[in-house]
Order: sequence, then C-alpha cells, then structure tokens
Amino acid sequence: MRVLDVGSMNDWQRKSPLDWETCVNKMVKVAAIEKHEYEGWVLTVDPVSASIVLATFLENEKVSISVVLGHAVQEVEILKEGDDEMKQRLSCIFAPEETKAYSPEELEKRKNNLKTWLETNHIPVTEQGESGRTLCVAGVLTIDPPYGPEECSSSNEIILSRVQGLIQGYLEKQE
Repeated sequence: MRVLDVGSMNDWQRKSPLDWETCVNKMVKVAAIEKHEYEGWVLTVDPVSASIVLATFLENEKVSISVVLGHAVQEVEILKEGDDEMKQRLSCIFAPEETKAYSPEELEKRKNNLKTWLETNHIPVTEQGESGRTLCVAGVLTIDPPYGPEECSSSNEIILSRVQGLIQGYLEKQE
C-alpha cells in the first residue's frame, strides 16, 4: 500500500501528468477537503484540473462514476493494482455498446438485410466502394459498416435525419 502524500491542498494539482498516471487502473482511497473520502478505480486524471475520475462496480454490471475535483484532493492512497482483466473492464466503461466486433459474415448479412429492407420500402440503394461495403442511398447518403444510424453520412441534414430515423426503427424491430 503506497500513499501519495500531496501535502497541502494544491500539491496534487502541481504534480505532473506522469505522477497522476501512476494511479490509473488502480484502486485508490482519496482523502479530500472537509474529511470526505472516496474509494474506487482510477479511470483517468484530468490534466488541466487534476480532477480524479473514479469508477466503482456495483451489482448487476452497473458502474458508478465519481469525480473528485483536483483542488479538493489532499491525499491519494493506492490500495490495489489492477490486473489485466480489471484494466479491460475499466477501458470498456465508456465504449459504446455498438463497438462489439462483427465478423465479416455478420457485416455482410447486416448490409444485405438493410439493403433489402430499404429496397422493400422503395428507397433507392446501391453498393459502392471497391469491396461494395458502403451502401449509397439515392446518391446523396452513405452508410458504412456496421450499418447503424451513426454510420450514415450526408451533406443534406434533412435526408440524413430521416434515413437515420428509418434505420433506427428498422434495427429496433430486428431485436
């Protein structure tokens, strides 16, 4: 157990990002002003304000996030090192759920299903690009893998918004 004694209230803020980085992916106890104490896994330390972002794992896979403002930090005590599994859990906290990896076969199926659905609804769609991975709607909007609303792009905001809404509705019906 190592204590990073930060002395006066502003010493924590004066530390360098390299010092703060030694706390990342570790279970810590933070002593703050007015005798407040916080415990959790350090996700990151804001390099501007020196604020510490802590994650605490609750039951049923829920996560609680706390931010201890840098000016309030008085002492940081490292309680436990994070193993590889914990580092992986921490790195996934803010990753969107859609980042799950799709196999090339799954992507092809998603593309073909969406293309068929668009065509069934009389929306003109073509495949473009060397491998035909990108769908093109009416020549003004493209949809890249994994073919969700976030992967749509168009300079026409009205068409973009409407097609994103259609795809969102289509995906919700698929689930």
